[in-house]
Formats: sequence, structure tokens, C-alpha cells
Amino acid sequence: MTPDDVRLRQQLLLIRSTELRQALSRDLQRLQRPAAWGDQIKAGWHWLLQHPEWPAAGLVLMVILKPRRFLSWSGKAWWLWKSAQQLRRLRDALMQRLSQIRLS
Repeated sequence: MTPDDVRLRQQLLLIRSTELRQALSRDLQRLQRPAAWGDQIKAGWHWLLQHPEWPAAGLVLMVILKPRRFLSWSGKAWWLWKSAQQLRRLRDALMQRLSQIRLS
């Protein structure tokens, strides 16, 4: 390669690098709003973990004011919790099986 070819190649690579940086910037801007939602959900979850008295107070109010609705929702919540446990067990079993397949 001649020195002119090397310079031309370098310039083309710099142009391509600039284009890729701009495309990455555009793509990251699209993800900004969903990432902000995720941050808000995470912050809310941490707040609830630090202040368990508020959800407990809400449950007590629901039991006092609407006991039938509470029983209905508690049954749904129990089913959801049990289903989540089963899904976790299934996921763990699948991950263990996949790791065994990869090792062999």
C-alpha cells in the first residue's frame, strides 16, 4: 500500500467511526424513556422496601372497608405467588440442564 492509500483508508475509517458514534447516540436516545421508567420502578420498589408500613396500612384499610374484595384479591395474589415460585423452579432446572449440556 502506498502512503496515499493508507491516508485514504484512515480517513474512510474516521468517517465510518463518526457515523457509527452518531447512530449509537440516536439508538441510546430511543432507550432513554424506557430506562427512566425502569429507574422509577426500581426507586419505588426500594421506597416500598424501606417503608413497609404504607402497604400494610393499605391492606388493613382494604380488610376493614372492603373485606370481600380483599379476599378476592388475596386469592389472586396467592395464585400469582405460587405460579412465580413454580416458574422460578422451572427456570433454575432449565439453567442447570443447560449448564450441564454446555459442559459436556
